[in-house]
Amino acid sequence: MFEQGFLEEAIQEAIKNVENNHGGPFGAIVVKNGEIIGRGSNVVTATNDPSAHAEIQAIRDACRYLNHFQLEDCEIYSSCEPCPMCIGAIYWARPKAVYYACSKEDAAKIGFDDKFIYEQLALPTEQRQITMKQLTIPQASIPFKLWGHSTTKINY
Repeated sequence: MFEQGFLEEAIQEAIKNVENNHGGPFGAIVVKNGEIIGRGSNVVTATNDPSAHAEIQAIRDACRYLNHFQLEDCEIYSSCEPCPMCIGAIYWARPKAVYYACSKEDAAKIGFDDKFIYEQLALPTEQRQITMKQLTIPQASIPFKLWGHSTTKINY
């Protein structure tokens, strides 16, 4: 269930991040059973890590707290609509809901425009601006075969 206070908390994470000059104006929290179990802010420039977006940082924090790789029965509250990378991470984490304040259009107005990424994802790989080409070598399928036959794997 949506709680305005949780969204306000995510916005406060974003405000603190701007004030501390750690990265972009984005914050996120993860909530389970009415309790904040993960927090994150955009620390891309502070850590030189292009994947250090607020939602991903909050997911990592919550997963450490839960000692689990999925966020079942959790909600993510973000100060802004998640970007394509964060959407992917959110789907892998499997929360039950995501709530956000500002839209991707709002983010584009201040220089955070994901339109190019969405356009690139829609193209066949051979038409993308960054070269993406499958290379075939004999041992390529070995990890998949090992995984397929493993009796100790943890599916996700």
